[in-house]
Formats: sequence, structure tokens, C-alpha cells
Amino acid sequence: MGGFALYIPLAVLLIAFFFSAVNVLREYQRGVVFTLGRFTRVAGPGLILVIPVIQQIVRVDLRTFVEDVPTQDVISRDNVSVKVNAVLYFRIVDPEKAILNIENYMEATSQLAQTTLRSVLGKHELDEMLAERDKLNADIQLILDEQTDAWGIKVANVEIKHIDIDESMVRAIAKQAEAERLRRAKIINAEGEQQAAEKLVEAGRILAGDSRAMQLRYFAALHDIAGDKSNTIVFPLPVDMADALKTLRG
Repeated sequence: MGGFALYIPLAVLLIAFFFSAVNVLREYQRGVVFTLGRFTRVAGPGLILVIPVIQQIVRVDLRTFVEDVPTQDVISRDNVSVKVNAVLYFRIVDPEKAILNIENYMEATSQLAQTTLRSVLGKHELDEMLAERDKLNADIQLILDEQTDAWGIKVANVEIKHIDIDESMVRAIAKQAEAERLRRAKIINAEGEQQAAEKLVEAGRILAGDSRAMQLRYFAALHDIAGDKSNTIVFPLPVDMADALKTLRG
């Protein structure tokens, strides 16, 4: 009985040795294996055997991470203060770089996204932020992707979610938009007057080429007046007829 008791600690040690040596990695996981502190290989998925004490394994998730970029205070190029937040999608494509080249790739990517968001949006005016959001997303994604390449990270997408503007600035933007609409209305009205004047000049040139055309236009004007239920009828007198009457009187 005493001899059997001596094997119990050994059995426990062997079981602990077995469980520490056996690692099962899922399809979306990889294991970065170190031997005596030195990088050995990237293993997985499936059953991975390591030598306890001598070897260690660090698990890396290859699925896409969704990082909510906290709200950032941004001053646009036209000196408008806005609050902007975004969402970042990225994944690890090289587990070796993600473990060896950066201490905490999640925190590093989040901080880099915040500074890049402020830097890129600060180079644009407010109107560009609101109207060209897709272009800004692409610019931020490209910069992040280039800088995180050394960490073995691929930035798949960046989406700006909200651009919050101060209430006083909203009123100022509304006034600016109203003034812009009034300006466009005046321009359109002036262009209409210009086109009408050009058409009148052209019509006068055509009518002046033939006196019969002027006479027909005179009869058309009389017809229009006759159809109007007005108490006062004004008869237009062609200029050439008035000149003829002056000649007769003279």
C-alpha cells in the first residue's frame, strides 16, 4: 500500500505534463511557439504539442476585429470644431509580426486610428467632411494599412459614423446655406433675363427684315386683346405706320 502511494504524485505529474504539452487550436487560431524564449514557428490549427517549461505557445486570433474609435475633437481646415467617431475593421495576417513587433497590437491599432482620424480630417473643410465621407474613409484606411503592415495587420475598412457639430455652428451653416440659395436664385433670374433679352433682339431683327411680318404680328396682338374681357382696349400702333402718318401730315 505504501509503495502504491509513491506512484500517485508521479501520476499527477505525468497528467499535468500531458495537459500542458497538448494544445488544440481552432480553425481561426494560430499559435506562435517559443523555445527557451526564442521564436520557433507558427503552428496550427489542430493539435499542437509543445515541451512544457522549455516551450511556450501564444495564441493569435485571425478573425476580423471591430474596434470602436472613441469620439475625437477635430478642428477642420476652416476652423470649425466638430466631434467625430468611427469604427475600424482589421485582422491579423501575420501572427509572427503581431507578437514579435508590437507589445499590444489591439491598443496600438486603436491609438493609431485615433491620431490618424484627427490628422486626416483636420486637413479638410467641414463641407468636405459631410459630402466626401467615402473618400475620407478610403484615405484613413490607406494610411492605417500602410503603418500597420509592419505589425502583420491588415486594415479592411474604416467607417466614419457621426460628425457632431455645435448648435451655434448649425445655425451659422443654415444661414450660409440660405444665402447660397438666394445667390443661386438671383443668378438664375439674371440668366433668364439675359436669355430673354437675346431672344427679343433676335425676334426684332427678324421682324425688321420684312414689313409684312410686323403687320402679321400687329394683327396677332389685336386678336389677343379682343379675347380679353377688359374695359380698356389698347391698340398697338407699329412704329413704321406712325412714321408714315407723320409724313402725310407734313
